[in-house]
Amino acid sequence: MSEAAIVILAGGRATRFGGGDKCLAPLGKARVIDYVLDRLRRHHLPMAINANGDPRRFAEFRLPVLPDGQPGHPGPLAGVLAGMRWAAGLGLGQIVTVAADTPYFPHALVPTLIGESAGGTRIVIACCPNEDGNLLPQPTFGIWPVALADDLETSLLSGTRKIMRWVKSQPHAFTDFPMPEYFFNINSEQDRQVAEDMLKG
Repeated sequence: MSEAAIVILAGGRATRFGGGDKCLAPLGKARVIDYVLDRLRRHHLPMAINANGDPRRFAEFRLPVLPDGQPGHPGPLAGVLAGMRWAAGLGLGQIVTVAADTPYFPHALVPTLIGESAGGTRIVIACCPNEDGNLLPQPTFGIWPVALADDLETSLLSGTRKIMRWVKSQPHAFTDFPMPEYFFNINSEQDRQVAEDMLKG
């Protein structure tokens, strides 16, 4: 797995959460981001956080903090691009992205995405079933070839913001995870309380 790096996407404005960093909110005896990091550190891959604003608030994690390269908070694709540029500087061919506000994603996410990436030649997006059993993409959880960075930057500059719209214009695949609770994300204080209940249960 040495050809990949991991980027934690924490660049959103968290408006439904009242601002601030959702990933630094308390959860159980830790914080949301501590659960994310626990699932990622076991893979021993280079890792960075995509976040805007003062990077010192993440200093304790001793990870590179990558701001969006485009103004105006254009969304997660800007974080993907920042991660691609960073990984390219390390000589790596792909990045795995995870959302910083999703504490219970599968432990096997990273190796599964790498295994499905066809040697780094395609994007792979995680999916899970909804209540009706239909598979839903989880587009902030994916693996992305660094070679697509220039195309992604062009698309962002042309106004593209929807992740799946750009993904579908590239070689891509999906990989399924059977339990929707894996991808429960925290958008509000109510969601955080639900995450607390999931931790207890």
